[in-house]
Amino acid sequence: MRILVLLLLLPLIAAAEPASVIREVEMKQAPATDAATLATLPENTAVDALERKGGWTRVKTSAGEGWVRMLSLRLGGATTAKPGASGLTQAFNVARTGTSGTQTTTGVRGLDADQIANAQPNPAELAKLEKFAANREAAASFATEGKLAPTSVAYPK
Repeated sequence: MRILVLLLLLPLIAAAEPASVIREVEMKQAPATDAATLATLPENTAVDALERKGGWTRVKTSAGEGWVRMLSLRLGGATTAKPGASGLTQAFNVARTGTSGTQTTTGVRGLDADQIANAQPNPAELAKLEKFAANREAAASFATEGKLAPTSVAYPK
């Protein structure tokens, strides 16, 4: 009898967790920044969180399945409840996690000597990063609008 109950509950335990994308994000083919981009998910896109691997979460969307950065997701909660989700589903999530909310913790592991020795430049990621740079005129305009005063900082030698 107990085995039958466990078998009936197994799909609920392995069920996907509802989530939403908190900002526009690229859905990748694999859990890596240099993996092929499958789709770009707009902010507030509803997804099902299926699996976690490091700082990545495998999600299912109307566009298919792929990987997004874990910190780009808002898991569980009323803001991400699926239409038609019952109170039973929410109660099960409380029973499963022990809480009514979701807390996500992620870490960054260090690089070992082999990884550093074999590191390769990624021009595409550098190009993305350069888009965030501000030129001198934009920075001066921002400082003026914010009524910021220049300050000299002595850097240690």
